Amino acid sequence: MHSSDLTGGRLRSRRDCGIWPGVSADRLTIDDVAREAGVARVTVSRVLNGDAGVRDQTRARVREAIAKLGYSVNHQARALASGGARRIILFHAGNPDREPNSYYDSGLELGALRACSARGLDLASRTIDPDVPDLLDRFSAIVASERPSGVILPPPLCDNPDLIARIEEMSVPVAGISSSVAGRLPNVGIDDYAAGRAIARHLLDLGHRRIGFLSGPANHRSAATRLDGMKDELRADGLDLTWAGEGDFTFKAGIDNANQLIADGTSISALACANDDMAAGAMLTFHRAGYDLPADLSITGFDDTPVSQIVWPPLTTIRQPIQSYGELAVGMVTANGELNAGTNLIPFELIVRESTATVASVPQSRGNPA
Repeated sequence: MHSSDLTGGRLRSRRDCGIWPGVSADRLTIDDVAREAGVARVTVSRVLNGDAGVRDQTRARVREAIAKLGYSVNHQARALASGGARRIILFHAGNPDREPNSYYDSGLELGALRACSARGLDLASRTIDPDVPDLLDRFSAIVASERPSGVILPPPLCDNPDLIARIEEMSVPVAGISSSVAGRLPNVGIDDYAAGRAIARHLLDLGHRRIGFLSGPANHRSAATRLDGMKDELRADGLDLTWAGEGDFTFKAGIDNANQLIADGTSISALACANDDMAAGAMLTFHRAGYDLPADLSITGFDDTPVSQIVWPPLTTIRQPIQSYGELAVGMVTANGELNAGTNLIPFELIVRESTATVASVPQSRGNPA
């Protein structure tokens, strides 16, 4: 094996290859792939590393050769050769023009850092905007430059099938957090659909019939799945959502949507939010407008982040083990390539606090949405 071979040196095959006499499947090299594809060795390396500078036709030839030879990369050898064997990259989806999620990202980092420290690994965090047109090229450049032994993708990055395909081309071990791309990568999360139903059932049992939902961005599938669960639970009782809004998981999004609800005079008795930050922003707005929470309006969040116990009244929410996600994801990408694609579900818990109460009849003259 050449120590300078960044694609992993020795290649492993799922079956013996009879194309090159005298060469067993377990001793195939990148040169064999290059020879089969009729390209230079460096071209195969560039395809494996996701380099955008390779022509589509050439890239297709290399992929065909890889498939024909039954090729798979020895991830450990690749990382050792590249000097990145002791680093895991945790990507965050972020826009520099928006405030970050106050806890979700840091919770993932804490869990991943704990797992990396136990394994003698370094953890690097990188932020990338999922909405930029050159997302794939930016991602490839980071991974090719830093050559990690694995990457962790939270939503919505792990919901992007093109990004998943690029990772597969680069042959880097990857784990997703709450990914909706079924069967494509190892994944850890909760049952967001069931959690959405649990929130709806809690509000219905309190007598609420006019319920609103503040969801996350359209490309965030786990938040959309929570909304699906809530809608189905309401329909089981013959009801529909009274109001639906969209935010970007920030405190400001909660403020803006609550202001819009008040301005529109929409009549609801309960508002469910797709995360705690937006719920906290909505609560501030209703407090400022003179509402008595939860007597006038029940509000729920999602995640059970520290802010849920700081706001008043303390927030009813769904607890998902964010730090555990980070820990488990590190374990997935360091499993020596023996990873099963699919979701490993962790139990969630409905945490009932003082922000929800039995529905009450409130005079509409106050401008209250109930």
